[in-house]
Amino acid sequence: MRHAPLLTRRRAAAVLATAAISLLAARRARADDAQGIGVFDLQWHDARRARDVPVRLYLPAGEQRVPLVVFSHGIGGSRFGYSYLGRHWAANGWASLHLQHVGSDRDLWFGSVFGLVERLRDAATDAEAVDRVRDLRFALDRVLAGPLAGRLDAARVVAAGHSYGANTTLLAAGARVVRDGRPVMLRDERVRAAIVLSAPPFYGERSFEPILGGVDLPSLHVTATADDIRIPGFWSGVDDRLAVFDAIGGRPKALAVFQGGSHSIFTDRAGTGGVALNAQVKAATRELTHAFLQRVFAGDDAALLQWPQRHAGIVARFSVFGA
Repeated sequence: MRHAPLLTRRRAAAVLATAAISLLAARRARADDAQGIGVFDLQWHDARRARDVPVRLYLPAGEQRVPLVVFSHGIGGSRFGYSYLGRHWAANGWASLHLQHVGSDRDLWFGSVFGLVERLRDAATDAEAVDRVRDLRFALDRVLAGPLAGRLDAARVVAAGHSYGANTTLLAAGARVVRDGRPVMLRDERVRAAIVLSAPPFYGERSFEPILGGVDLPSLHVTATADDIRIPGFWSGVDDRLAVFDAIGGRPKALAVFQGGSHSIFTDRAGTGGVALNAQVKAATRELTHAFLQRVFAGDDAALLQWPQRHAGIVARFSVFGA
């Protein structure tokens, strides 16, 4: 009597990959049953730098190979933030890997209030900025060579980030900052596009074109008219976000500016910028980022071009440059 194989080769590979990732996970977070999204919390360690790199991975259901977004949080954030984006991307067929940068993460808010300014200052150093990009590179190395490599399309990798994470994203996309007379080269060639939310200026630099003119990847920039960064010892207004966009050399590049809002409206915080507007901006940002990804990787610009009309009540400016 002949017996049918219990597993096809393809199915067996998928089962083994899922089992391996479960073993690696420090904790399996709750899966979103309605959308079939797997959520994995992984605790990685970069031995070369003696630095932990915790991540959260949002993984679409199924067995097919999917593209990947690597997300970098703002100062004081964590891998658990920006879940409204991670879940949306995963629900639409994109894996989303959210990094936690241990030198500039949520631990900054703990400890004596009198030491907060010093902790924030230490987190904004050149050394930490470089380490954040190296976190991104290390995480890509791990996930693209790990048990889920067969599920991920290494030819479709996007870097994304908010605030400090936007700087991290741009450095990985090819931004060049000169230190001690030499350019700091941190570009990761695997990154094919960038999503930039609320980008601050680069560490005291005022001329952006030399830094960003060489970024030749497609990029999406999102901000708001009240997108002001106010932390102890640092202030940056929305004009800096616009200057970053203007200086970018790559095409296509798109800019969306929401009316009102706040700098933290793009985080998971629900009330900042106004409760009603907060929810509207998040919904519009989810839709916009997906439309941008469709434009870049599928050549379909219909959703991107229709987006400003769909959200005309909250959009102050929308621009797209380049074919």
